[in-house]
Amino acid sequence: MAGGIAFSASYVLAQTAPPAPTGRGAVPVLPTIDVFATTPLAGTGVDIDKVPAAVTIIESKQIEQAKSPSIVEVLQQQTPSTDVQDVAGNPFQPDLFFRGFDASPVSGTPQGLAIYQNGMRINEAFGDTVNWDFIPTAAVRSIDVISNNPAFGLNALGGAVSMQMKDGFGFQGTSIDVMGGSYGRLQSSLQWGKVVGNYAAYIAIEGAKDNGYRDFSRSQIRRVYGDIGYKGDSAELHLSVGGADNFFGATAAAPAELLEQSWSSVYTTPQSSRNEVGYVHATATVNATPTWTLQGAAYFRSFYQSTIDGNSTDAQPCADPTLLCFNDTVTPANGLNGQQLANPFSPNATLGEIDRTTTQTNSVGTILQATNTDKTFGHDNHFVIGGSLDFGITNFASSAELGVIEPNYFTEGSGIFLGRSGNPVSDGPVSLRTTNAYAGLYILDTFDVTKEFSISGGGRLNVANIRLQDQLGGSLNGDDTFIHLDPLIGATYSINSSVTAYAGYSEANRAPTPLELGCADPVHPCILASFLVSDPPLKQVVARTLEAGLRGTHDYGDNVGTFGWKVGVFRTTNEDDILNIPSPFQQGFGYFQNVGATRRQGAEAEVNFKTGRYAIYASYAYIDATFLNALTLASNSPFADANGNIQVSPGNQIPMIPRQRLKMGGAYSLTDDLKIGADMLAVGAQYFAGDGSNQFEKLPAYAVVNAGASYQVNKNIQIYMRVENVLNNRYYTYGTFFDTTQIPNFGNGGAAFMDPRTLSPAQPRSIYAGLTATF
Repeated sequence: MAGGIAFSASYVLAQTAPPAPTGRGAVPVLPTIDVFATTPLAGTGVDIDKVPAAVTIIESKQIEQAKSPSIVEVLQQQTPSTDVQDVAGNPFQPDLFFRGFDASPVSGTPQGLAIYQNGMRINEAFGDTVNWDFIPTAAVRSIDVISNNPAFGLNALGGAVSMQMKDGFGFQGTSIDVMGGSYGRLQSSLQWGKVVGNYAAYIAIEGAKDNGYRDFSRSQIRRVYGDIGYKGDSAELHLSVGGADNFFGATAAAPAELLEQSWSSVYTTPQSSRNEVGYVHATATVNATPTWTLQGAAYFRSFYQSTIDGNSTDAQPCADPTLLCFNDTVTPANGLNGQQLANPFSPNATLGEIDRTTTQTNSVGTILQATNTDKTFGHDNHFVIGGSLDFGITNFASSAELGVIEPNYFTEGSGIFLGRSGNPVSDGPVSLRTTNAYAGLYILDTFDVTKEFSISGGGRLNVANIRLQDQLGGSLNGDDTFIHLDPLIGATYSINSSVTAYAGYSEANRAPTPLELGCADPVHPCILASFLVSDPPLKQVVARTLEAGLRGTHDYGDNVGTFGWKVGVFRTTNEDDILNIPSPFQQGFGYFQNVGATRRQGAEAEVNFKTGRYAIYASYAYIDATFLNALTLASNSPFADANGNIQVSPGNQIPMIPRQRLKMGGAYSLTDDLKIGADMLAVGAQYFAGDGSNQFEKLPAYAVVNAGASYQVNKNIQIYMRVENVLNNRYYTYGTFFDTTQIPNFGNGGAAFMDPRTLSPAQPRSIYAGLTATF
């Protein structure tokens, strides 16, 4: 059985589904999970009807149906309040937003979601970033998406995504999938699993290459995951290993005027990154008594990233043109030896710089948990107590090589490297060592007051210590500790056998990251993720969430079908939110700042209907994300004042969070072997990044249609086809502003740019075909 259109993986759907077309546009196989894990460790949980929050469960069949090398595509299809932005300019490195909170691979992005893999926290230690490209899609068994639960620890401001991986007990046999198509895309995956007595083994290997639909945007993915397990009468043990070695040409946003000339245009290149990871992970579950279960996990993870980023530069000829100055014609531009640099460049050259970074993190962690299901006062009760420790050491380094920006916007290096330059000093090499020590203790309890009415309560104590040590003797030193107790209370009520109501309140927090702490001084801005120069204090962010809703399922029998639905409202208020602020002193530089309170509130609704031959679904989400305080923020907006500032008023919308999202689709079985389907995603207009004053026109709304079909040749072979952006719509997923004066418009004879917008264009129509073989 195969499929692909994205139904929400809500438990309210039917327990069976017809075969569906593979690729975007097919019906998911219905989740069979009726117990929801309320902590990062799966294996024990509560009846999903007793979870006082909106939840989504996505199972392996639904993931397989998407036929995507990116797990983010699956999450976007399956969850109403998610949308994806292409900030990095590469389809393998997207930003995932859930209820207006971001989980991004882009350094400097405020991270508002906690992400776990088999109980292992995979938000990176240095910037809490999430490298989605490390996750082998084929090896993911299930995904839980939950809001309103502090048990998931730091960064769970908007919620958490918890992925459980496959093992040999759940997957036996061999599966091979090969797909290719537009823009040189070629991807393949191999899975194998086997059980021998009480032991089982599983391995998944994935690879993909893509030339990209924009210039200089080639990508290559290589990743592997394996698991060896033992299952006895009262215990289950697993040892898993994984790794990835990926390369990306990240083209980022480009000026609107260039995109009008060519949709594949880029601005200031090279922009590339290499991501590598290797990890070892062990888990254990022991049923100590009929009512006590003990669980534990431990991991070691090694992460390496190197980036190359061509940019404009503040280095320029001095009043004496034989020398180089920085940011004006007087302040010296220094070399690595601290001496002013001579000017070897042609008077007509457009100067730029190639910024390079390396990040090496080794992290270890453990989580222990005990679950008890003894009755309390004669009533069913589910009690969990657990604790976690995560420790990481990061070595970060950066450098800046001066060069010349060519007419194709490629920066040719000169071999001349900048030392500490500027007044204030804001450029030059960095060598930084950071340590993260995170500890958490959580307690959760769900008590059945009656058969229909359950209450939940608990909380988590988070302690985060972050240390910065400047390896070059500069000012990047600090030792900060953040402590917060995050409570949870909620209730569910089964109105009847088909309808459940829920309501809950919770708090969550995130500590400033080493990256944010190292770049928090407006007087000493930095090229974010490249040059860290100062360590002023930042406050931790605390989110308070209140939500309520209804969910239900109605089975009308085999002759009619099953109808499922859910509707909910939520409000999350962030105290001392942290934003990335562009510097008014230097283009391309910025810093982090606490900006007071912000709020994200809205409503979600979803309906779906399944019968023997077809299925349809629709979901809608409204998210109102606003500032709650009057603020003065630095910005490159054309409405900024002479000092480079904009005035934000209470009630202004937070940029790049669209208010409206609509998803719908369906699939139909023409025969038992031939299936077709399609889906549509519509996203409302949103303000440009940097337009917190809401004065500039919005980034336009867009809609995109995708389709898929599959044919089951025999019981072992299936062929399929998918078409993305069927109507070939041209739209943008991200927009911000840039300094129109720094680099000429080479595409217009070297004239100055007139349009301040810089945009991330969406992928044009793309056609793929593939084959799946199972044995």
